[in-house]
Amino acid sequence: MLSRQTLFTLGKVVAIVVIVILGFTLGSRIPEHFVIDDVANTGITVNNFFPALVAGLFAFGGWHMVTYNAEETIDPRKTIPRALMIGTLTVTICYIALNAVYMYVLPLNVVASSKRIAADAADVLLGYGGGSFMSALVIFSTFGALSGIILCGPRVYYSMAKDGLLFRWIGSVHPRCHTPHRAIVIQAVWSSVLVATGTYTTLFTRVVYTEWIFFALMAGGLILLRHRSNVVREYKIWGFPLIPAVFIISSLAIVANQIISDPKESLFGLSLVLSGLPVYYLWAKKKKRSQPDDH
Repeated sequence: MLSRQTLFTLGKVVAIVVIVILGFTLGSRIPEHFVIDDVANTGITVNNFFPALVAGLFAFGGWHMVTYNAEETIDPRKTIPRALMIGTLTVTICYIALNAVYMYVLPLNVVASSKRIAADAADVLLGYGGGSFMSALVIFSTFGALSGIILCGPRVYYSMAKDGLLFRWIGSVHPRCHTPHRAIVIQAVWSSVLVATGTYTTLFTRVVYTEWIFFALMAGGLILLRHRSNVVREYKIWGFPLIPAVFIISSLAIVANQIISDPKESLFGLSLVLSGLPVYYLWAKKKKRSQPDDH
């Protein structure tokens, strides 16, 4: 039996395929396609490229959450890499196809200035009511994203509690539903606080780029671990260590440029992340004291 998350995902992918097909078939009635039109040419610079890249990374984000449930994954050594590759490629293909449709039916200046590009494209293709249909599809897509985050996110707090790095009661499992219900509630409360304190743009300005700090640290940790003599290397990494090094530099470049471009919101988001560092060290110290001395 298909799970709810699988049904949500299949529903979104099928809907995207239908939109792409309708876009290129119904859009053929429009006399001109891929119209450049008059768009202010500000040029591509480092200062405007990386902020735009951050918004794009937000759209493609979430791939790393596949690893959160590694402990419950069947054959994780094969399943997780496969899920990461297939999931990332699927999302990339969907976004490229959708953007091709938008460029096919809308002039470039409309694409550049639109605040609801999917709805604008649907209005052009389907006429009155097309935008409402697209809005309903976006809501449906949001349910799928929320379901995935609810499934994956609390697993981190649950594991931290089990490892002694958070209050033990957060790691409790509901006796009937068999879910980390307290961790789910904590994530819901904190998410609500974030939503109440800023706009959509503000939130991804504060939060999204901070993920790339940890991605860079993760790649750095990979390099360090593979150079330790006591670590068993069960697989080879193509292009190592050049590819991880390029990834680290790229990730840090995104972070640095985001801070320079919008220092106020970026530093606020960074301060939220850094506020957890002393808490982590306190819990780690507490855990170490509670462990029995082997000597």
